[in-house]
Amino acid sequence: MKMNYKTWKWTLTILTLVALGCTSAIRAQEPETQAQPKPAGRGIPSVDDTNSQDANDLQSGWTPDTMPLTGLQSPSVGSPVSRHSYWVPGLQYSSTIQNQPSSGGTSGSWYSNNYFGANLSLLQQWTRSQLTLNYSGGGIVTTQSGQNNGWYQQLALGQNIMWERWQLQILDQFAYLPESQFGFGVGTGLALPGIGGSLGPTVPGIGSAVTPGQSIYATIGPRYSNAFVGQLTYQISRRSSVTFGGSYGLLRFTEAGNVDTTNYIGNAGYNYQLTKNNSIGLAYRFTAYHYQGEPQAIGDQLISFSFGRKITKRIGLQLYGGPDITSFRVPVNNQKQTIAGSGGASLNYAFQRGSLSLSYFHGLTGGSGVLIGSNTDQVTIGGSRQLNRLWSINGNFGFGANRPLANQTGITGNDYNSIYVGGGVARPIGRNFNFSASYTAQIQKANATVCTGTGCNASSTQNIITISLQWHTRPFVLE
Repeated sequence: MKMNYKTWKWTLTILTLVALGCTSAIRAQEPETQAQPKPAGRGIPSVDDTNSQDANDLQSGWTPDTMPLTGLQSPSVGSPVSRHSYWVPGLQYSSTIQNQPSSGGTSGSWYSNNYFGANLSLLQQWTRSQLTLNYSGGGIVTTQSGQNNGWYQQLALGQNIMWERWQLQILDQFAYLPESQFGFGVGTGLALPGIGGSLGPTVPGIGSAVTPGQSIYATIGPRYSNAFVGQLTYQISRRSSVTFGGSYGLLRFTEAGNVDTTNYIGNAGYNYQLTKNNSIGLAYRFTAYHYQGEPQAIGDQLISFSFGRKITKRIGLQLYGGPDITSFRVPVNNQKQTIAGSGGASLNYAFQRGSLSLSYFHGLTGGSGVLIGSNTDQVTIGGSRQLNRLWSINGNFGFGANRPLANQTGITGNDYNSIYVGGGVARPIGRNFNFSASYTAQIQKANATVCTGTGCNASSTQNIITISLQWHTRPFVLE
């Protein structure tokens, strides 16, 4: 499990310099001030910071989600207001106890992966911009026969800049993991980067249709994935705005036998605010998929109508769908172009003692490292509830159905259905420790042999018990 460390190092360095450079350019045009970031309006939902509802949101301790409806990010319920910029370092130990994927009613041998790492969360605020960063990384010690020790990395970065009628977002999600990110560490502190909890700043999520798909468990060995988004929104009037954005994504594997994928996305959309909480939009998105060492390249054009509903600290909803036109460099089933439908939904809902998240996507994806293009249906559901002052419970479910575009040479499976399901508990220990534990079952079903060798079968099940302990210092105030 050797990591391409130089690739990750340069990726992180370039993204950080770009984010800080953009912020410095904006600050150079404005006098320094200790004022809080101006309230983001509803009209990009608006950049107008005089909106009284947004002022009330800030007074209640929450910042509204001002991301455009037709953008490349996923909606949220907003984020807690912080009175200071700060950074928090920490340490993390996690252990997974799991069996080799079982098949035919037999259970494979058990082994453990032990994660020893460090965490970092950063929130830097200026008058009209904000930088958020969550990072986790370290070493892996495994007892799995025939496998070497290795490394893991996870990063989420967001830069938001607002001035006059303009809003700029820079987002990045990076991961280097020993297995698929689909269901990795769910229900514990291992799943996400940063220190977690109330001190972990909220980084805007990138939509599931934008990030490289990994919803097939038949891939081999460690892999690194990255999705970088740049997005610019201009407010035309109090109720309407236009959005332009692009994304570069990749999925690479350190071992042979997988399909390395690169995708490029261009996006343009129009947003219109119907009411204080509801908006509609029309978007055009082009996605190009390329595969290393393969002659095939795929171009996908989607025209979609969107509806969104956002209530700060309560609900973030997005629905979209429309016609999807797919073109092939190498004809598939003697066709160079097909027309179908694509769409999705995303929901984040918060209630008094818990939260619920749901996402659904139907359309073309890169193939998750196994297929050269895939018709995909993917559903993820997660929920948590506070039981008392200390203990909370959570449940998670994910389903990914991937169907190849045609019979493909070298592809051993036709249809792949992947499922993860599980639950866990979490609690703080004092002021600086967090404990979490979960059980997850990962199930792979395919209509052909997924791998070769003893114990391999078209269908497999893996049982995973994860325990995570995180420690962090007190926040170090920057200003």
